[in-house]
Amino acid sequence: MEENRTKTIHITKDDFLTKIMDYEKNPEEWVYSGDKPCIIDFYASWCGPCAMIAPILDELAEEYHEKINIYKVNTEVERELAAVFGIRSIPTLIFCPMNDNPHQYNGALPKEEFVRIINEILLSPQLAE
Repeated sequence: MEENRTKTIHITKDDFLTKIMDYEKNPEEWVYSGDKPCIIDFYASWCGPCAMIAPILDELAEEYHEKINIYKVNTEVERELAAVFGIRSIPTLIFCPMNDNPHQYNGALPKEEFVRIINEILLSPQLAE
């Protein structure tokens, strides 16, 4: 059981509505409902760059398991989620701090850049309040 908590979490639209944001209730405003900051990886199984960052995200999920959640959204299955967030290229990564608007990045990032963004945007002390 413990191992599941340290891996990326594949989510559906229903999971997204309860764990991240209910965009049906709040279509005009970002209202984050998570209990800790998160990264959302919009990916597809056929995408080479998506496959390249998957092991990095798994490593980060283990390293930061008590501080952030890392979610994965399969754009081929969850087309509505991809459309709602205007996902036009993959991978698209959305970094969601607790008390600020999300930050979106397109394309594969090296692990060092993920770590920088996690520390500066997701875990920044001024955003934690």
